[in-house]
Amino acid sequence: MVLQERSKRKKILIVCTGNSCRSQMAHGYLQSLDASLQVFSAGTFPSSYVHPMAIQVMREIGIDISNHTPSHAYKLINDEWDYLITVCDDAYKEYANYFGKAKHRIHIGFEDPYTAVGSPEHVHDVYVKVRDEIIEVFNKLYVDLLKD
Repeated sequence: MVLQERSKRKKILIVCTGNSCRSQMAHGYLQSLDASLQVFSAGTFPSSYVHPMAIQVMREIGIDISNHTPSHAYKLINDEWDYLITVCDDAYKEYANYFGKAKHRIHIGFEDPYTAVGSPEHVHDVYVKVRDEIIEVFNKLYVDLLKD
C-alpha cells in the first residue's frame, strides 16, 4: 500500500538559469502547499548559492529555503518527471526541443529579480513582486493540475 501511494506522488522539476532565485522560490512555495509533491529545482547554469534576498522574501511569508542548494539541470533532466516547469525564457529556450521523460512541460516566464539594481529597498520590492507573482501562478497551477 505504501509503495502504491509513493508511486502516485507527482514529481516536479522547476528549471531556470541560475537556480538561485525564481526556481528556488517556486520550489519552496509549491512544496509548502503540499508536502506529498516531490519538488526539485535546478538551473541550466546554476549559481553557487541561493540568493540571500530570495531566502529573505520567502522567510517573510513563513517559507524557509535557506537549506536549498542550486543544482545543475543536466544532472536531473533525464529522470522521469510528471512536470518539467521552466520559469525563465532562457531555460525554456534551452529545453525547447527537449522531449525526454517529462510527461508534461509548462513554461511560465518571470522577471529575473537577480538583475534588479538600485537601493536595497527597491531590490527588495522587486524580489517581493516576483515572489508574489510566483505564488499567484503556482497556486493556480496547483489547484488546476497538481492537487489530488
